[in-house]
Amino acid sequence: MDPLPPCPIVVMAKAPRPGYAKTRLIPALGEQGAAALAQRLLLHALDQALSARLGTVELCCAPDTTDPLWKALARPGLAFSDQGDGDLGARMQRPFARWLPQAGQLLMTGTDCPGLSSPVLREAAGALARADAVFVPAFDGGYALIGLRGPAVDRFAPLFDQMPWSTPGLMAATRERLAAAGLCHVELPALHDIDEPADLQHLPPGWQA
Repeated sequence: MDPLPPCPIVVMAKAPRPGYAKTRLIPALGEQGAAALAQRLLLHALDQALSARLGTVELCCAPDTTDPLWKALARPGLAFSDQGDGDLGARMQRPFARWLPQAGQLLMTGTDCPGLSSPVLREAAGALARADAVFVPAFDGGYALIGLRGPAVDRFAPLFDQMPWSTPGLMAATRERLAAAGLCHVELPALHDIDEPADLQHLPPGWQA
């Protein structure tokens, strides 16, 4: 791997409990099946983040870090934090406010995108050398990764405030906010999120079983 400056990665995740995680997949997989897939996606996301070798990986947990399921995931290089209260924007903004002043840059992902591999994460970190922000758009209109660079956290606030989360217009609205704030960004090739039953066709080979 080519050397890159340290770039922490925050993985936002729900505890993979039946009836709590991946609820939109319950009609196709049932509660247990949806939770099992959520667990597999979570483990995959952590493995890719750790193998990217960009620095600390932080698992930002919902509803909090007290669920015993998180303890089984402990490994070297992995930290844990609570997502806290508020809408998705508030919960995403907190890790950036915590990390950017000390690290200068940060990548954030969820666990919905199995195509978000360690090479893609390294490419995203490299893109921050020439931009204020980097994104991996999702084919559903959202994004699978956001990365920000610079210690001035407040300049990124418009990216998190009253955004159309979980809608097909999220990435388009984000582009508008970036332009209005005068922020330079890079977009990597779009990938598929696994959110709805129709998305299951985009699982990696062998995952359907």
